[in-house]
Amino acid sequence: MSDFVVTIDGPAGAGKSTVARVLAQKLGVAFMDTGAMYRALTLKALRLGVKLDDESALIALARTSVIDLVSEPGKRPQVFLDGEDVSEAIRSLEVTNNTFYAARAPGVRHIMVEWQRLLGARRSMVGDGRDLGTVVFPGARYKFYLDADFNVRCQRRIDELKAKGLPVDEASLRKDVAERDHKDKTRSVGPLKPAEGAVIIDSTAMSIEAVVAVLYHHITGNADGSLPQGRA
Repeated sequence: MSDFVVTIDGPAGAGKSTVARVLAQKLGVAFMDTGAMYRALTLKALRLGVKLDDESALIALARTSVIDLVSEPGKRPQVFLDGEDVSEAIRSLEVTNNTFYAARAPGVRHIMVEWQRLLGARRSMVGDGRDLGTVVFPGARYKFYLDADFNVRCQRRIDELKAKGLPVDEASLRKDVAERDHKDKTRSVGPLKPAEGAVIIDSTAMSIEAVVAVLYHHITGNADGSLPQGRA
């Protein structure tokens, strides 16, 4: 296959990051976690005490930061912030609950989108995010929107945190996911929604392996390179 970009958008807990990583490995291409870029900037802002609701300060911070995503087939993706591996640090609950500030800031998004497009122009890749198919790569060869029932998405997040040995306040987590959904879908820049022509997949009753199999079939199962539209 020639160079191509696969976009997987969807709400928190739909499984898109894991699916994107596994799919990228199966296809033998790079993986781009766009959310990790916003998380890294948020982590830096928190460390430096930058006001998260100050868009000008966040833009200035982004312009003086170096965020790099390193992904090779068969290897664990890494996120570097100014040369430091922050792959684990950006997954903290504090960072998770505050990333929306950077994600909703038009000036920050403009910078991030340019970085993401440069990454996508270098080689074939699978990426996941909120607006990859609608804003960053509207002309992507393959576009998907991965969704799941709210309660299932919350439980997946709970299970993920518990597996890491972290304490979980389930009621608070469900509230956080609901608030994040609302913010993602109503923000003025790059709101969460299916891209035009995207294949919509409900992963509520599906395993990661099953979702990956569906996406893989859509990508490789059509000799003419076309992608069927509608709900899978």
